[in-house]
Amino acid sequence: MNRTSLCVALTALTFSSFSVAGGHGDSIAELKAQISALSKRLDSMDKYTTTMSKPKNRSLWEDKIKWNGDFRYRYEQIDNQEKTDQIGKDDRNRTRIRARFGLTAQVAEDVKAGIALATGSRGGDPISSNETLTGGNADKGIALDQAYISWAFADNTALIAGKTKVHYFKPGKNSMIYDGDLRPEGAHLKYDNKKLFATAGYNFMSSDDGSSGNGDIIETYGAQAGYRFKLGEDINATVGLGYYSIPLEGSSFQVDSSKSFGNTEDGSTNKYLYNYEISQVFAEVKTKISGVKTTFYGDFVNNADGKEDTGYVLGIKAGKVKNKGDFGLSYAYQDLEADAVMGAHTDSDFGGGGADTRGSKISAALGLSKNTKLQATYFDTEYGGANNTTEYDYNRIQIDLKTKF
Repeated sequence: MNRTSLCVALTALTFSSFSVAGGHGDSIAELKAQISALSKRLDSMDKYTTTMSKPKNRSLWEDKIKWNGDFRYRYEQIDNQEKTDQIGKDDRNRTRIRARFGLTAQVAEDVKAGIALATGSRGGDPISSNETLTGGNADKGIALDQAYISWAFADNTALIAGKTKVHYFKPGKNSMIYDGDLRPEGAHLKYDNKKLFATAGYNFMSSDDGSSGNGDIIETYGAQAGYRFKLGEDINATVGLGYYSIPLEGSSFQVDSSKSFGNTEDGSTNKYLYNYEISQVFAEVKTKISGVKTTFYGDFVNNADGKEDTGYVLGIKAGKVKNKGDFGLSYAYQDLEADAVMGAHTDSDFGGGGADTRGSKISAALGLSKNTKLQATYFDTEYGGANNTTEYDYNRIQIDLKTKF
């Protein structure tokens, strides 16, 4: 009973007592009955008002949208023998930042859409979102990093179209075939039932043949399948195969028209000499050693069209850094011949970026707070040597402060 009904009841009681004293018992009894009925009606109105004030069971926009982002502050030093020894230059030192911010919207039960922005410039480096701190504190660019729609049209199956992250499984999250910052453009069909997974991709290097219609449309294709299974109580394995077709023979160099990124070029035309018909075999094993989460992985590739055609990476990761005080270590050895993969899309840090590289990558990370860590990475690598080129040492140190949300 609310304040109004309580006041009515008290008034009735007071009036009732006064009237009884005056000797009008029948009239008082009738008045009590009327006030009791009125009080019940007020209680009923209170319940109706309370029910109507509650929000309806509906999906609000804030329930449909998820935000995400990350930021990285990096200092790095680069010792490139080709420049320091042959030309007499000093080591390169620079500070860089990378910021990424995006959202995913659940448009319908079976449809999602995503969009993300990142530091960089329109038409810039497709495998790096870094911005160097230079230019007298000049503004840094922001570019479209991702934009896609995902339609889950069947159980465990989705069609994704637009500009997205690489959807192929990468053992140990290595970047031998595709750099982690690469955002392929086109469409992917994915299936994953937690054990068996498969991805088919149809992407473009260029989807525009020009206003005259005489330009080159460069289409690429990919397919990968894998299987997850347990080898023991704390041992989980993933194995699989992949195939990627990138027809570039006779085409101009991608990303930078003056640079082959280690791939073999046709000396008379300064264009690609080979296509990239890449077969892949991979494996990853996750376990615990003395209570520490540990991952072993291997990734092997071979290009059916080319002479310097083989590449592989073998690595180990120990520890997972997510909270304050967590510690992690990793080591990988990679050897990538000149035409094993398309050089313009492989790891941009290893050996200075590109194919025809080999060496080690060592990393250590310490958790400073939840989702925030300090990480140091050292690349002890070499590049060159294929196709009568000179081999040079390439050493790189990176100190990163990272956070994500």
